[in-house]
This record gives sequence, structure tokens and C-alpha cells, in this order.
Amino acid sequence: MQQTHAHSPGRSRILSSSRGRDPFIDVIRALCVLAVISQHWLMPVLAYENGHLSTGNALASPGWWIVTWLTQVMPMVFFAGGAANFFSFRSAKSTHTWLRSRIARLLVPVVPLAAVWLVLPHVLIGAGVPEQPVLMAGKIAGQLLWFLAVYVLVVALTPVMFRWYRRYGWRVIGVLAVCALVVDVLRFEVSPAIGFLNALFVWPAAHQIGFHYADGGLRIRSGWTSAGLAAVGFGLTAAAVFFGPYPASMIGMPGAPVSNMSPPTAVMLSLTIGQLGLWLTLKPLITRFAERPMATAVLQWCGTRFMTLYLWHMPALVMTAGIAIVGLGFATPEPGSPMWFAVAPLWVGASGLFLLCFTRIFGRFEFRRRSGAASEMSLGKVVLAAVLSAGGLLGLAAQGFISPGNPAGPVLWVLLVVAGLLVVREKKAPKAVVAVTVAQDIRTVPVQRAVRHEDARVLSRQGSTS
Repeated sequence: MQQTHAHSPGRSRILSSSRGRDPFIDVIRALCVLAVISQHWLMPVLAYENGHLSTGNALASPGWWIVTWLTQVMPMVFFAGGAANFFSFRSAKSTHTWLRSRIARLLVPVVPLAAVWLVLPHVLIGAGVPEQPVLMAGKIAGQLLWFLAVYVLVVALTPVMFRWYRRYGWRVIGVLAVCALVVDVLRFEVSPAIGFLNALFVWPAAHQIGFHYADGGLRIRSGWTSAGLAAVGFGLTAAAVFFGPYPASMIGMPGAPVSNMSPPTAVMLSLTIGQLGLWLTLKPLITRFAERPMATAVLQWCGTRFMTLYLWHMPALVMTAGIAIVGLGFATPEPGSPMWFAVAPLWVGASGLFLLCFTRIFGRFEFRRRSGAASEMSLGKVVLAAVLSAGGLLGLAAQGFISPGNPAGPVLWVLLVVAGLLVVREKKAPKAVVAVTVAQDIRTVPVQRAVRHEDARVLSRQGSTS
């Protein structure tokens, strides 16, 4: 599939996309995952007494809402995903094959998470661990699957959004933004439940902005211009907060009547603009940083484990809290106090050790090599897989992996995810086919070398005659 859009990228962008990687996007993805993990590990304010685990949110402290304008990175996660999907989809030979491979890669890492957490809570309760903290752990382990559910649907929409991008350009984002505003009006005036429709407008809009970046539509050459973009985005966010119905925090707060995040509000789009402008301002520094060998190695390591890190960082927190809070009776110090800052590195370090162990064990499910090339699949089956898996993931995000009132519920949600995965699973190619493919690859190597040598001779003759 070749690009036919009128906006042709510059030489550096062409070289970047031809390699399939953009170090700027890789750094954004890595730092966003790090921000998500760090925020989730440092937010909880926990205490345990008489078999009951009480929870609070450190970011609910007075004035700390401003931190969320930088640490709420989901807009940039979808932006970076859009850029990565654009690079990949543009060079795909088959839309259906691309969708099949993409969805399968997203779903496979969920299998070990579900296998562990469908069983672990019942084992812990049977071993005498108090039920309330175990139920909370089972819910926490599944609640972040909302992102994966939405992202699977966004990926499934990528071919359509790609065609709309080529035909309508920036107008697609404008329409999505208007729809998000209309949903907000209905949410505040009619029913809060209507707000969940914005998951189909806000996050695809951020994903679509990634298309424009990947195609060279955001080539801002001046740092002042990108800084101005950041000022506009954050300015619109501030205006929406102080003059509109939106809360100041960009994450949900305990007891708050409205959340900007669950479901997302249109203010997430202005936050996307602000954060993107900030990232583009820092792009020269980020690009130079990414060129360092150590940074390259870290990015490559993270790049093959993003989903594992995301899925298992909350179980890592559960392990730390289970030992320190429930087991040893430790309580989170007052957020912002000297003791809180002193304990935070130890808390993060312990959770990090557990996460590294989980990544070592379960990361293989994410970066395992396929036995052969992805095969073609009908569009109907791809859509079925996306709907089944997204429905199961949303159910797990809402209910968790254990539900005393509906014990069969989590099992049903997991079965839906597994059913979606089975639809798009890669069947192992017959050994004869693999052998033929390998033989063909081997035979093409001398030809490719000969072509390169011939090109070198042609260039040499051209240089001597010029």
C-alpha cells in the first residue's frame, strides 16, 4: 500500500518511516508508559486495620491537580499509537492481514494475566487472607484493561481512519472534536452515561493527530512555534476548567462528581494539543538522547514489552502493598510530607523489582516470534475478533477478575477475550511451506547483493563522468 496523500514528508521522515521506527515516537511511548506506572504506584494512600484496606489518592492533595496536566499521558499514548500505526499500515500489503496481526499482538499478553488472576484471588482467600483486600486486588488487576479495549477498537478503525485522513485531512479531527463537545453537552444536561460515547471520539482524534505527525503534517521548525502550540493547548484547557463544567484534575478523583478521564471529556483534546506542543518543543533534545547507545538499547527492550509492562505494573503494586501494608502493617505517610518523599523511592523500587520479575516471566508472550508470515483473513472475522475482545476487556475493567455476587462474570469476560484471540490466531505454517519460504529467502540474498554491487558501480561511473 503506497502513500498517495498530497502532503509528502521530508527526507528525514521518509528515511524514518522506511526503517519502520521513529526515535521521537519510541521515546514518547517509553516515557508515557513510565509515567503511567510511576503515577499509579505513587497515587495510592493505603492503610490496613481489622481486615479492611482503606484507600486514598495522593493527587487529591490541595494544589496537586496541576501535576495531572503532565502525568495524564493517555492523549500522548494514543497519539504515539497513531503515528506507529500509520508507519506500519502504510507499508502493509493487506489490510486484513495487518489487522489480524495487530489485534493478535495486543491480545496475547492478556492470556497469562487472566490465567493467573482468575485463580489467585480464590487461592489467597482459601489460604486465610482477608477477603476485602483480595477482592480489591482482583479488581485493580483488571481495571486498566479499559485502555486495551478502546485501543483494540481504534486499531480496528485504522483502515477507515486512514482513508478519511487521505481524503479529508484535518477536517476529520475537527468533526471528532465537535462530536466530543456535543457528547459533553448531552452528558451534563441529559445523562452522565452518554459521556461514554466520547471514547469513540476523543481517543480516535488523538490517534488521528498521530497520522498527521507521521506523514509530516506537524513539521514545526521553530521551538517558539511549538511552545506557542503548547500555550494554546494548555490555555484552552485552563479556560475549560475555570469557566466550564470540567474538574481541574485530568484524572478521576475519589468523590468527585465529574471525571475528565472516565469517561473522557472534550477537554482531553485541548490537553492533547498542549502536551504535543511541549513534546515537539523538546524534540531536538529527545532525538539526540535517543541516539545514545544506552538509550537505544533501553528503547528496544521496552518496545518489545510495552504491553507486558502496562498489564503487570498493577499486580506489582498489589504485591508490594500486600507485603508492606497488609502483612507488615505499614501505612502510607501523609502525601507531600518529608516521610512520604523518603519512603517513595523504596516503594517504587520494591514495585519495580516485582515488575521486572513479572516481565521476565510473562514478557515472552509479547515478543515471541511467529512461525511464518501472517495469512489473509476475512474482514468479518477481524471485526468479530475486535468486538468480542473489546467487550470482554471492558467487562474485566468494570468487574475485575473476581466478583462474589457474580462469580461466573469474570470467566465469561475472559472467554470473550480468548474467543477474539482464537479468531485472529496465527496458525503454524506447514513445515514444507516454511522450508520453501526459507529457501526462497536464501536464494534472494545473492541477488540483493548483486543489485547493490551493480548500483555501486553505476554510481561510481556517474561520479567519474560528472
